[in-house]
Amino acid sequence: MTAEVPAREVSTVMHVRCPDRLPEELYRQVLEQLAELSPVVQALPPTAALVELKGALRYYGTDARHLGEVLRVRTLSRLGVDVRVGVGPSITVAATASAQVPPPGGVLAVAPDQAAGWLAGLPVEALHGIGPRQAGVLRDYGIHSVGLLAAVPPATVQRLLGGRAGRTAADRARGIDPRPVVPRSLPAAATVHHTFPQHTLDGAAARAALLDLVVSLGLLLRRRDQAARALTLTLKFAGNSTWEKTRRLTEPSAHDDDLRLLASQLMDAAGLQRGRLTALALRGEDLIGADQVPQQISLDDAREDRLVAEAAVDRVRDKFGPRVIGPATVFRRAS
Repeated sequence: MTAEVPAREVSTVMHVRCPDRLPEELYRQVLEQLAELSPVVQALPPTAALVELKGALRYYGTDARHLGEVLRVRTLSRLGVDVRVGVGPSITVAATASAQVPPPGGVLAVAPDQAAGWLAGLPVEALHGIGPRQAGVLRDYGIHSVGLLAAVPPATVQRLLGGRAGRTAADRARGIDPRPVVPRSLPAAATVHHTFPQHTLDGAAARAALLDLVVSLGLLLRRRDQAARALTLTLKFAGNSTWEKTRRLTEPSAHDDDLRLLASQLMDAAGLQRGRLTALALRGEDLIGADQVPQQISLDDAREDRLVAEAAVDRVRDKFGPRVIGPATVFRRAS
């Protein structure tokens, strides 16, 4: 006699999108409303969140669509905020569904047995995680819908989009997404500081310190599995005067190359002349989870090589310490 293996319980995930540019305090209050439905809430700043509903469905004895409607009524009546809610058997299906709800709000629930068919009819760029450049590549090869993407052999998708991005896209087009909802409230920002031992007019020393901050911030974000949408550079001068400026990244990132380029532009904007610097601070703003950053295909082989090297350097730092390896400019200034 063969013992039967019980089927794994299917997740029910809710993906909630708040209005763009929602004030942080209101976003926090929306998260509190979600926590009243389920204890498993994953914040996706600045305006989205995930909720695992398995326990909530048993507790309330209702269906997921009804819980989505309950959430909308609560956020509208208590906070004056309408939300777009997607519900599905995985993060990909739920997030794709919420994006299909037209503003200002509504609920779209996709049943587990309907998920593959529902995804198949969508344009390829509608699949959560597919960025514009990836969609452009797929369309160039005649793959215009999620259904066509699901029908293409995964090995072919990998050749078109790259190994990891291709595997992810092929799986998600088939409704395969085993990621769990992880309870998380992300910090609003991440900041690193450098204080000069004495007032400095040395532009090279300031640039070296800035590069050291970029490396430290990038490592901090990657260890947190976060990415920044903007950077703020703060310069402190003798006499307690300060200069501060914020700029947004082209795409959310935690990679040294992207952070370095924008940080250098911020330093250029400061127009340092004879100011005696006492300290620098670099802050990653508008943080999101790294898994929310679109996986874009890159045609820049040199950049891809640098990203591979960055990952290798991170492993060395994890084993031997964060200061064991870094940019030559920083080490030369330190020595």
